[in-house]
Amino acid sequence: MVRLPLDDELRAERHRLLATLEALPGEAFETGPTLCDGWSPRDVLGHLLGVDRAVTSYLWYGPCLGAANRAQVERARSLPRDRLMEKAARWADRPSWTSRLGAMVVLGDLAVHHQDIVRGLGLERDVSAPVSTLILWDGAMLSCQTNLRIIRHRVVPTDGHPPIGCPSVPGVPEVRGTREALGLWLAGRDSVADELRFT
Repeated sequence: MVRLPLDDELRAERHRLLATLEALPGEAFETGPTLCDGWSPRDVLGHLLGVDRAVTSYLWYGPCLGAANRAQVERARSLPRDRLMEKAARWADRPSWTSRLGAMVVLGDLAVHHQDIVRGLGLERDVSAPVSTLILWDGAMLSCQTNLRIIRHRVVPTDGHPPIGCPSVPGVPEVRGTREALGLWLAGRDSVADELRFT
């Protein structure tokens, strides 16, 4: 198999997610809260498995990404936990070619969703600087498509990354925080707002 940039990082973050999920008691896995409204940890995993089948998972839905995401979650809900985790183990070891080619985007989405689970359940994990940067950039990309926070604010990470978003000009509000918290906020996870400083 031809090695692509970020192959190792993609597999490593997938295995970190699986370690988080494997440690969850049954009720937390099945019905626990996440930062994805209405989705449990198993639902988030079902969505991520669907993203790996980008062509077949999204093709029939055209621009209706939400409908495709809901279908992914429904398919996963039909599987018992052990079967779902078996599929996830193969997903972690053998990413699809579409995920490998788009690893920069896929990795950011994966890291955001991992934090959705961790934070939703009130857990903690060490997030490396590279993964934090991926969360920030994925949040910025999502913000361009949804809430436009990245356009309306100067986003200033406090943990060693240059500012992004609007330039520093009078009248442009500024928001400061860690890359991880800023990325989640940009992606629409409002529950992290109390960790940020708005000026």
